[in-house]
Amino acid sequence: MLVVDVRRRMPGRGAWLHPDPGCLELATRRRAFGRALRLQGAPDVTAVAEHLEHQHTTSARLRTGSPTPTVEEGSGLEADGYPMSTHR
Repeated sequence: MLVVDVRRRMPGRGAWLHPDPGCLELATRRRAFGRALRLQGAPDVTAVAEHLEHQHTTSARLRTGSPTPTVEEGSGLEADGYPMSTHR
């Protein structure tokens, strides 16, 4: 199963993919992930497809001017859902 590493910090081999659903379809059809990651079979690309769909809907919301979701004050998370940095 493929895992999306947004922060680019996970150990091991990786494969780059243009953030476009068409590129995911093409890479899957050409079995590019198996070659790039040196796998025997075709990996499960569900997590990658869900990530790209989320990115696509988020960018569409920003283009249309829909309000972004808010995070409760004091939750320790930025509006994007990632922990806030304490380094200044």
